[in-house]
Parts: sequence; C-alpha cells; structure tokens
Amino acid sequence: MKNRGSKRQVQGTITSDKMDKTVVVLVERIVKHKLYKKYVKRHAKFAAHDEANECKVGDKVIITESRPLSKMKRYRVSKIVEKAV
Repeated sequence: MKNRGSKRQVQGTITSDKMDKTVVVLVERIVKHKLYKKYVKRHAKFAAHDEANECKVGDKVIITESRPLSKMKRYRVSKIVEKAV
C-alpha cells in the first residue's frame, strides 16, 4: 500500500514547449520481456505544468504527480536536473 501523501516522481526529457505553461515530457523505462527475458525500452509522454515557462526542449526534468490541472495535465515540473546545451 502506498503511503498517504507520497506522489509518483519520474525523470524525463522535454520534447515540446510550444504551449503556454505546459511542457510535454518523454519518460523512458526499461522492462524485462516476460517470454524472451530481454530488456526492452518503453516510453510514455506526459503533459506537465511549468508555471514559469523556464523549461526548454532537451532539458532533463523531474515531474511530480498532482491533482488534475486540465484535461491532459496530471503532473508538475518539480525540478530541472540538466539544461539542454
């Protein structure tokens, strides 16, 4: 059981910053295939809230789960780990 108040945090790369106060974050993870036992990359895109519009394409960020902010946004940008060059 998950502790009350603990929110999911994932790290990903920004793929789009064209919207106002919203960025699209690509999160990659590696999973083991059940039958072939080979590691496979899986990815998901999340729309995240960026209040200050400070994130740019290519930045590595940590996003945190939050209450629904719009139809698509369920995450907030909590920290910029690495700026794009």
